[in-house]
Amino acid sequence: MKSKASPGSNAVRIVGGEFRRRVLRFPDSAGLRPTPDRVRETLFNWLGQELDGWHCLDLFAGSGALGFEAASRGAARVVMIEKAPRVLAALQENHELLHKPPAVEIVRGDALQYLSSSRLKFDLIFVDPPYHQGWIARLEPLLDAALHADGALYLEAENEIETLGAWQTVRRGKAGEVHFHLMRREPSQPND
Repeated sequence: MKSKASPGSNAVRIVGGEFRRRVLRFPDSAGLRPTPDRVRETLFNWLGQELDGWHCLDLFAGSGALGFEAASRGAARVVMIEKAPRVLAALQENHELLHKPPAVEIVRGDALQYLSSSRLKFDLIFVDPPYHQGWIARLEPLLDAALHADGALYLEAENEIETLGAWQTVRRGKAGEVHFHLMRREPSQPND
């Protein structure tokens, strides 16, 4: 299924679930690196193909690839945070394209502010921030309060990460310059 791309536009395809093969379009934006198809396939193989009933948070939604992929695979709630106005507008257009799945909530905001003010708990948080800006270190103290004790953290970074506070990498991969990690809380660190 092909559709015309406007000049300078980018596209990514949903790889599984209800919206499989749907194409999401997004504008050029500094630091925006959509998670490649192959990496998303690997991640959802690690998690299990279906996320029925899961509550997910996509802190740097960007193209929407991770959040819409989670919604496509049955997540009950997907909160997508995006600060850049043009990128936010594209997320809203893609939400319309997918007939406004009710599980998806798009929030204009900053990842740190959202984590600081939200009292919601999630089963899975996607963290794919712009590189070389210190985002991971700034977010780390806020993640525990936002995740259920048995929750998972998906992290993309410019380097390999073994631990992040109470979180340990349980699965990892590398695609080009991207290091991607599935992290779980150490068993001795309950948080619910």
